[in-house]
Amino acid sequence: MSNLANGIHSVARGASDAAAVRERADPAVVRADRVEQLYSQLPLGLAATVVIGVIAAVELHEGRLIELLVVWGGLLAAVVILHGLLYRSYRKDAQRTENAEHWLRRLGIGAFAAGAVWGFAAAVFFPSHADERQVFLAFLLAGVISGGIPMYAASWPIFAAYGAAIALPFTYVLATFGNRLFAEIALLIPLFYGASVAIAYRLNGVFLSGYRLRHAYQRSLVELDEAGRQIEASGRKLALFAERSPIAVFELDGEAMLREVNQAAEILFGYAADELVGRSVKRLVLTKDHADFDREWQRLMASRQPATGVKVRNLRRDGLTVVCEWTVTPLVNSAGKLISVIAQGRDVTAQLEAERMKKEFTSTLSHELRTPLTSIIGSLQLVNAGVLGDVPKDVMDLLEVAERNSQRLLDLINDILDIEKIDSGKLTLNPEVLSVDDLVHEAMVLNKGFGDRFKVRFQSQGELVRRQVNADRKRLLQVMTNLLSNAAKFSPEGEAVQITTEERGAWLRVAVHDRGPGIPEAFRARVFGRFSQADSTTSRYKGGTGLGLAICKRLVEMMQGRIGFEDRDGGGTTFWFELPAHA
Repeated sequence: MSNLANGIHSVARGASDAAAVRERADPAVVRADRVEQLYSQLPLGLAATVVIGVIAAVELHEGRLIELLVVWGGLLAAVVILHGLLYRSYRKDAQRTENAEHWLRRLGIGAFAAGAVWGFAAAVFFPSHADERQVFLAFLLAGVISGGIPMYAASWPIFAAYGAAIALPFTYVLATFGNRLFAEIALLIPLFYGASVAIAYRLNGVFLSGYRLRHAYQRSLVELDEAGRQIEASGRKLALFAERSPIAVFELDGEAMLREVNQAAEILFGYAADELVGRSVKRLVLTKDHADFDREWQRLMASRQPATGVKVRNLRRDGLTVVCEWTVTPLVNSAGKLISVIAQGRDVTAQLEAERMKKEFTSTLSHELRTPLTSIIGSLQLVNAGVLGDVPKDVMDLLEVAERNSQRLLDLINDILDIEKIDSGKLTLNPEVLSVDDLVHEAMVLNKGFGDRFKVRFQSQGELVRRQVNADRKRLLQVMTNLLSNAAKFSPEGEAVQITTEERGAWLRVAVHDRGPGIPEAFRARVFGRFSQADSTTSRYKGGTGLGLAICKRLVEMMQGRIGFEDRDGGGTTFWFELPAHA
């Protein structure tokens, strides 16, 4: 039963596929094919007409009808000659494909004329002969009508016109002959004619389907040929890409056996391609890691999903170990069958060493630079505060410049250390339940001195929301400090930087609004990037590390929040961050 159902489904699918192919056929080309079919049969039809006409003339000639027979013979000869000229003109027409409709109409007129000549024979000769020749003539006319079916089947309207020109006069003659038998036969002729037209109509449909399928499949073959060339070209490009790629590229089967190896892989591992192809890729993996490799490979084969950033300690031919980062992509066809596995790897040993050195540098930066710099800033602050007595004004100005720039250097060091801790995952948060309004007030107090320096005041707008969030107090104050300091630096003197809080569903939003020049359109995509500053005189004059907003974004996201900015009505910018409200 299931096989029968599958068979029916396959037939239905095949029929639907054929119908889909037919839909792609060009109607103009199909029409040209029909006309070509009709005209290709014209010589055979003309030859048959001549033969049948000669036989009929021999059989029907009588002294008293010889003149009518000559007239009829002349008409038949004229039809044959005109059809011959029509065929010749069609063959000489270089644009006959485009003029198919024109040639179809001409052939239809010729077919009706040919049928009328045979109808004339029925009208003239049937009443004038005895029974034997009447039977001969009836048989002859029936054969002529039937012969028109294959002749004009590619266009059933032409056959209908041809057959009607024969059948109507013959029916009239039989019906008015005065013989009851002939009258009954006259009733059957329209039925015979209708059946013949129906057959021609069905054959016409078959021809049309055949023409459409042929044309559509010809187009499909051309497209497949073009697609094949494109695939071949793409294959050559991919092969060339893999061969000339600066990274190692392997092609493996489902058992982790190597099929192809590019030149970069040969250089990286020190093996020739012939020494690797046909062997397991585990040859390049440390023995102690084989169990882990097998486990990960089985997981990859089960999931059939690409794996990226896979770091493996690989063994070179000379015995040295290199750390490679691999991207492994299983290639699966539409049926879900594994074709091959493509592995692309690059040596990241030097990169890992550079990261290690970077961490060492960061540690040195922390201990060897920040500690003495803090002492320098403390000493300068004591001198500037007058603890050591009065200092001449010129010296005081220099000391203030030194203190201010030392503080900027310390801020830069602290920002770099924070970014490094976040990236390395070493930054830990100490979340606690905080009241948002208390935090905003504290941030405004802590940054008042910074606002005074730029002659900007901080103020809350409206009533602050008295809701709580679960966040790290110190790091959230750091976010507020960065947003307030940026707003103060770029606000005009005498303006107020406004802070608002609001509830947005399950989120609490804190927003800082300034009246600065706004953010240039070209810079918006890089606002939260590292060392990002709008390249303007104002930003360079005001200073800044370009790390503040990058740190804010990472800290807020670590606290399960989100951050963004938008233009402010009337000019300026609003920076905001949202945190989940504490239940």
